[in-house]
Amino acid sequence: MELGIGMFGDNHYDKEGKPQSSGQRLRELMEEIKLMDEAGLDFFGIGEHHRPDYAVSTPEIILAAAAGITKTIKLGSAVSVISSADPVKLYQSFATIDLISNGRAELVAGRGSFIESFPLFGYDLKDYDELFEEKLDLLLQINNNEHITWKGKFRPALKNQQVLPRAVNDHLNIWVAVGGTPESVMRAAKHGLPVIFAIIGGNPVQFKPLFNYYKEEYKRFGHDMKKFQVGVHMHAFFGDDSKKIAEEYYPVYSSQMNRVGASRGWPPYHPNHYEAGRHRNGHLIIGDASEAIDKILHMQELFGLTRFSAHMDVGGPSHISMMRSIEIFGTKIAPKVREALKE
Repeated sequence: MELGIGMFGDNHYDKEGKPQSSGQRLRELMEEIKLMDEAGLDFFGIGEHHRPDYAVSTPEIILAAAAGITKTIKLGSAVSVISSADPVKLYQSFATIDLISNGRAELVAGRGSFIESFPLFGYDLKDYDELFEEKLDLLLQINNNEHITWKGKFRPALKNQQVLPRAVNDHLNIWVAVGGTPESVMRAAKHGLPVIFAIIGGNPVQFKPLFNYYKEEYKRFGHDMKKFQVGVHMHAFFGDDSKKIAEEYYPVYSSQMNRVGASRGWPPYHPNHYEAGRHRNGHLIIGDASEAIDKILHMQELFGLTRFSAHMDVGGPSHISMMRSIEIFGTKIAPKVREALKE
């Protein structure tokens, strides 16, 4: 099972509620990615957002910069909002990262949980589903064909156009991120694409039927089960002392939950929500190495995972605590998880 980190590039907020500068956050992010690579983690993913609480709107730029300071870690998006992007340009950008990094690039396609990119890039939200389906279809065709002839509803047609550069081995690794709808799962299975499930609320066991459905549909469409990949993305943060890190991280985490919740009509976030999430049957992995090892292995046993992604910067924790959390994941948690899975 691959072990790695996903981030959104959350800005840190000071006691007066002011966000740090995006420049500072991006420079810190580069140091964090470099440490992930040095600590032996398998992959890194960065999200795309167009909001003041996040510093990253173009994952491709971050990943290209990271390619030059890392050696082995895979570098991907988490996610690329393909519904409001041009699949031609998106493929070219990630193929370029793939070439710079010698085959380490990944593109994780998703709808995105926020909608700011739609009006920003001139798309209508009423076309939400159609946009994703059409853009994903074009992206996959480009990945399989250097010369492309294609016609759709939302983008000018292509007639025998050559799309360059090509990814290493003429194939870019593409995943699909899903939040929990059967339609999204079925679409990924139809195309034979690996899926990463975002489990960011409730009891993870509730997702079990969707995991089973994905596997069944993947088989039904006749794809090679040797290539079957499935992962989870869960909010996580690690420290040396479980009680201390949970207490220190709660104000950071709850503030972000309330910032997002204010725009979505959620009730205020309370400590009981946090503690329920930290329970063994909850959706948060926040604590010391021992607790994290136990819960990650529980997720692997429950779902048959090939990938686990720790979403580690929710709310913008301090750079110092981020670096320690990454170090613990890479040097204390990951080796024990890998060792246990070999037994």
